[in-house]
Amino acid sequence: MTTTQTPPVLDPTDVPEPLPRRAWAGLAVLLTAMILNILDSTIVNVAAPTIQADLAMTPSALEWVAAAYTLALAVGIMAGARLGDVVGRRRMLVLGLVGFAATSLACSLAWDGTWLVVARALQGLAAAVMVPQTFGLLRDVFPPRHLGKAFAAFGPVIGLSTVLGPVVAGLLLRADLLGSSWRALFWLNLPLCAAALLAAHRVLPAGAPRRHGLRLDWGGTLLLGLASFLLVFPLVDGRALGWPTWVLGVLVASAPVLAVFVVHQRRRGRAGRTTLIEASVLTKRSYVSGVAFTMFFFGSIVGVSLTVGLFLQLGLGFGPMHAALYLAALAVGAFVGSGVGAWAATAVGRPILHVGLVLMMLGTAVLWLSLRAVEATETVGLARLAPGLFVFGLGMGMIFVPLFSIIMGEVDDREVGSASGLLESVQQLGASLGVAVLGTLFFGRLGLEEVGPVAAVRAGRHLEALEVTLLATLGVLGLAWCLGWLLPRRARADH
Repeated sequence: MTTTQTPPVLDPTDVPEPLPRRAWAGLAVLLTAMILNILDSTIVNVAAPTIQADLAMTPSALEWVAAAYTLALAVGIMAGARLGDVVGRRRMLVLGLVGFAATSLACSLAWDGTWLVVARALQGLAAAVMVPQTFGLLRDVFPPRHLGKAFAAFGPVIGLSTVLGPVVAGLLLRADLLGSSWRALFWLNLPLCAAALLAAHRVLPAGAPRRHGLRLDWGGTLLLGLASFLLVFPLVDGRALGWPTWVLGVLVASAPVLAVFVVHQRRRGRAGRTTLIEASVLTKRSYVSGVAFTMFFFGSIVGVSLTVGLFLQLGLGFGPMHAALYLAALAVGAFVGSGVGAWAATAVGRPILHVGLVLMMLGTAVLWLSLRAVEATETVGLARLAPGLFVFGLGMGMIFVPLFSIIMGEVDDREVGSASGLLESVQQLGASLGVAVLGTLFFGRLGLEEVGPVAAVRAGRHLEALEVTLLATLGVLGLAWCLGWLLPRRARADH
């Protein structure tokens, strides 16, 4: 945004007109789509032990309930964004909402762990169709001069959804509507999807496809999906399988498949064909460092929230509502931090990322020290865990809002769409890896298969498991802190 030294001559066309109600109603539909994704990423963490007990799932299968959703979303989100350009954004948003409702119903009807994991993967693909349309439609609904007002609403809504997610999950599990237990968590999506669908046709512009004749890169999508699966599968199932040689081979194979994907993208680009990723963005050190930063950052967030939730329920024997109140301390910290992050994006720039990471590491350290002081038979109260969780969430919120705009600081205009899509995909992949690595580490130390939950608690293994997981989190955050110095110093003004 530019300014002039002397006031311009006023023109009636320059006076901002009040926004019609239809624009705000459109914003509500788009926010609903975002909330659906956030809720399904958070409420399952609270319900994980209940789901495990009801469906008799192994720890690795339980990890897949969370990882399948985020992995499918990571793989499909770039193709979903391209489909919005080809078919039309409103049409793809509606399709995604229908798919999300259908797969939510399928999740609620699961009779075993395999069904639930498959349904969660399909739900992630539906989200991959739905989520990338929101920001594009936002620009269609709001004139440029009012766009800032719309974007300003996203931060608080995302923060509030993060706060309410665990609490809503705890309330539904405690209410046990019609004996539904955890299944009611997925029923919650049905009225939200129905309301958004009814409003979408009325308040969102249909819009013509942006890229006529565009052919999707299905080969690139499949290669990216294969590389992601080869990376995540061994980390989730390797411990349960005893780390046989073939599992390690699968993990190693992810690297050459990813290399083939990069070569494939370059060849398509040289031939003038559509690619998933603009190859030129991968030559920018600041952007590539930001991609790695994003993976470590979101991996630590999802991994910590999952393992703390498991510790509270499997280790301390808390009910879902009790555990949700503890996790609310983390979410409240994130809500407060997001307000600081929104201001700091342009006022401070890159240093706010380091401040946030220091707070996250401080919160992790406080949690670890609090647990170290606990005896195996001692009750762990809210006063012991809440300070560390709040400080961790405070730092997380400071980073969450300005992160993408800072990473995009040195990206050219023609690369913005591709670079944004890749960051969204890496965010979800990082969440999957956080579940895989930190969740596997937690379950490995807990040793439920060896001694059972009661014996594990009596031996104090629940404390040891979370302590080790927190130390690993400190290492992940330390790597992100180092990478942060390679990011652009200032945020992208128009992102």
